[in-house]
Amino acid sequence: MVLGAQVHNSTNYTEMLPQVWPTIKALHANTVEVPVAWEQIEPVEGQFDFSFVDALVRQARENNVRLVLLWFGTWKNSGPSYTPEWVKTNPGRFPRMTNRSGGMHFVLSPHGRNTLQADKRAFTRLMQHIRKIDTRHTVIMVQPENEAGSLGLSRDFSAEAQQLFEGPVPSELVQALGRNPGNWSQVFGVHADQAFNAWYVARYIDEVAAAGKAVLNLPMFCNAALTNPFDEANAGGGASGGPNWNVINIWKAAAPHIDFVAPDIYDRKHKHYLAFLDHYARPDNALMIPETGNALDFARFIWPVLGKGAIGFAPFGMDGTSYSNFPLGAPVLDDTAIDAFAASYRLFAPIAEDWARIALENPTWGVARDDEGSDQSTVMGRWRITAQFGLWQMKEKNDPRLRPHPNATRMVGGAVVAQLAPDEFLVAGRDIRMRFAPTGAGSMEFLSVEEGTFVDGKWKMRRRWNGDQTDFGLNFVEPVMLKVRLHTFGEARNSGQ
Repeated sequence: MVLGAQVHNSTNYTEMLPQVWPTIKALHANTVEVPVAWEQIEPVEGQFDFSFVDALVRQARENNVRLVLLWFGTWKNSGPSYTPEWVKTNPGRFPRMTNRSGGMHFVLSPHGRNTLQADKRAFTRLMQHIRKIDTRHTVIMVQPENEAGSLGLSRDFSAEAQQLFEGPVPSELVQALGRNPGNWSQVFGVHADQAFNAWYVARYIDEVAAAGKAVLNLPMFCNAALTNPFDEANAGGGASGGPNWNVINIWKAAAPHIDFVAPDIYDRKHKHYLAFLDHYARPDNALMIPETGNALDFARFIWPVLGKGAIGFAPFGMDGTSYSNFPLGAPVLDDTAIDAFAASYRLFAPIAEDWARIALENPTWGVARDDEGSDQSTVMGRWRITAQFGLWQMKEKNDPRLRPHPNATRMVGGAVVAQLAPDEFLVAGRDIRMRFAPTGAGSMEFLSVEEGTFVDGKWKMRRRWNGDQTDFGLNFVEPVMLKVRLHTFGEARNSGQ
């Protein structure tokens, strides 16, 4: 399981790496996501420089972390800012998109065959170099391109693109979606421009990925700049053509060499964050969050991410270069912001492989405080599990004798639950109270509540919770893992909530 961190965009130089590793160590991350830029490795056409890649892989090994490489090529946040100067300055050879009035848009066209061939050549050389130097498999995944698509323009309106748009939708896409044949407007209606752009952007990137995989078959994924998860009508208003939630099926058909698509989530709204997880956690798509905000209030979302069986999670901007992408993240990456993520990473880092197996083999549920701090619950088997927030450990909710808890209004708190057997659960969390109650007759009683961890794949108890530690539910302050065994007795009674 990737307990990750993504560095800032311009931390991709050897001289910057000493400012990375202290933050990664403090975070307890096991994986670092780092850009490799096309302009960096091929500043002169046909002449390649992999000195940064060499230093990065070597230092990652020395710091005992794995790497996910982010290829900033044709697209970085839709723009060509990381392409070499010889690409930027030659629009005749490397065409930009054309807007509706015939002017030049800043985004490189996905219909530019010369651009594709040049990008593909550079990416292939990068993968060849990784194969040569990375005999210990430090690099575990690669992201070809970054937030691909086009901002400010729905698609290319060049003569070539317009001819394709007015022609038939490719038969393989029509068949994959179960649609009737027709041109793009006939098949996709108001979403025709976005669908058209998604198909050709995805086909472009798939060809790049296929060439790289032919050299070194690492998992590859693409990340998405997102639109409102509930607004289908305006879903094409972001980076049109990228793997936004409403065109995942198009990407799946167009890019078979991309193993999964992933959401970059900078939306703090609880309802929105969980909706994005639902969109991308699919039987045909492994869930990973390669970018999310690094502010304290984003840290709580790791719990529902884990509850969805995700393979990875990574806050963005985790290095000591003093840059801030506020308001998307923290104004300052101080100890408070780092610890918000480090606390859960400390718990899971030693057992990342164990948890990945548990999440694969057992039902899981994750919960994070919502915007109002409301109780949240789910049913797993014959048990209703309820999460509560902002409570003192030894008092019930709404006790009039108590002053408000310090977390009563803070956007903190979450937990994850795995059901190992009908009456046995693993529970981990922070700043949260977890309660269990039977869905049928009888009252709940803890048979045992063990605090512990996994050692060599086997559960090792540290201590048992009882008495004060269980009379008011299971109250988590700092993250710990509990193995909980339950049973019922007697007649139903009030749950005490």
